[in-house]
Amino acid sequence: MSRTVRRTRRPLQVTAWGAVAVLALGACSSSAEPGSSASASGKLSGTVTVFAAASLKESFTTLGKEFEKQHPGTKVTFSFGGSDSLAAGITGGAPADVFASASPKTMKIVTDAGDASGTPATFVRNQLEIATLPGNPDEVDSLKDLTGSGLKVVLCDKEVPCGAAAQKALDASKLKLTPVSYEQDVKAALTKVELKEADAAVVYKTDVKSAGDKVEGVEFPESADAVNDYPIALLKDAQNPEAAKAFMALVRSAEGQKVLTGAGFLKP
Repeated sequence: MSRTVRRTRRPLQVTAWGAVAVLALGACSSSAEPGSSASASGKLSGTVTVFAAASLKESFTTLGKEFEKQHPGTKVTFSFGGSDSLAAGITGGAPADVFASASPKTMKIVTDAGDASGTPATFVRNQLEIATLPGNPDEVDSLKDLTGSGLKVVLCDKEVPCGAAAQKALDASKLKLTPVSYEQDVKAALTKVELKEADAAVVYKTDVKSAGDKVEGVEFPESADAVNDYPIALLKDAQNPEAAKAFMALVRSAEGQKVLTGAGFLKP
């Protein structure tokens, strides 16, 4: 039986910039002054604006609260989304201090545009997993099972790191999969399964873990050939560079790594 594929239209770069900028500006409703930095005493202050891959939402939110606790007078605001859209926003002029991407390829968009300060550093890695409905009623045991005509499967768009990794795993297995939709980021793909609008989705292990009992995870060996490195970088036009560097240091510290690996990320 043939199935119509619903492909989400990719936004133009200017649209991505607009969406990201709105998120960033909306998140900055704080009494802390953006652009503040370290005082003469070395005390940090002001807002740090972080653009981060959607899969980092839970971990970075936790680390943002810890950073504010360690540095009273600071505020960490986040814009989470597909790494490609975030990169487009940065190169389009959206204000941000830090960029944490889900792949070197999307980070390269920013570095090639000259919008990063220094060399990006890999701080974690992430591996794919299949998210199914609770109890795995369709008895999905492998990547090949997703190619069955009776399943409604969702993938991330191929331009998004999770989508590119899924396609790499499929190519390595010489499998062809026609999803019912391509989603803008990994959280959107996972939500389709949580809402029972799809039977399965190829997402990250960290997303399956954060969803709790809303989904069930199925590991597949091909995911080992499509592990994503996550780089983080200070941005050239950072308004609060000292506080931004301190936040990046927290992410890469033993404390930060404990939070990230606890969420299912792999060490770099």
